[in-house]
Amino acid sequence: MAADAACQQVAESGGRLTQAARRGLAQAARLASDFPTALATARTLGWEGRHQRVLGDLHWIQGKAERAAEAYLAGRLEAEQHAKAGEAAHNQALRALALAFIDPHRADEELDLAAQLLAGLDLRATTINAAMASLVRDAGSPDIEDRARTLRTELDVAGLTSTTPTLEIALAVHQALLDDHQALAATISRLREQTRDGTFAYYTDIAHFMADLPLPDGHTPPRWLDDETATRTRWRTVITTRRDLLRTPQ
Repeated sequence: MAADAACQQVAESGGRLTQAARRGLAQAARLASDFPTALATARTLGWEGRHQRVLGDLHWIQGKAERAAEAYLAGRLEAEQHAKAGEAAHNQALRALALAFIDPHRADEELDLAAQLLAGLDLRATTINAAMASLVRDAGSPDIEDRARTLRTELDVAGLTSTTPTLEIALAVHQALLDDHQALAATISRLREQTRDGTFAYYTDIAHFMADLPLPDGHTPPRWLDDETATRTRWRTVITTRRDLLRTPQ
């Protein structure tokens, strides 16, 4: 709370760090599952506050992968205009992740571009985002569980454990596709442990939505941008559409 108050003070100061502070407030609202507040704040950010990346981060959580991908593309183009190679690569990796949920073939192309943008850059977190995008793209393949365990170890070693819930969601896509209820229950259990302080708590909802599972009694829902039913339907459609793709001869 003290950190949020400090961000609020800087955000209201009108100084050179104003947009960065506002971005921090938008992120804090998103992590706390207050999506309307995150959206309202994101709309005030502009380029300096990386508004498009913040919007992309917000929209894919709602199950709006295409809209998120559009925001990340806009963020990449802005970054390129400002000669910010790292920001361009970051947006591109996230664009690949968003599209991997709904269109593995398009994700292939976006991952190739992300690899090109990452060449020569030392951006561990962005590289891991690209690796998670490849997991989502390949959901349904027999090696996903092993790849996820390897990536989880990499996150621990790199000190990027805050990204672990996103990895669990990538794994949950695979498990929901295969109707592997036992493995999915273990993933949800890990998510609950990882988010017990309330941060990223919405990931447990998403995992339930993808598998069309009821939420537990006493669960406190996020403040979705749309209602819970619409959000659940979008995430469930991610899985049913991907199943259709898996059944279609390539």
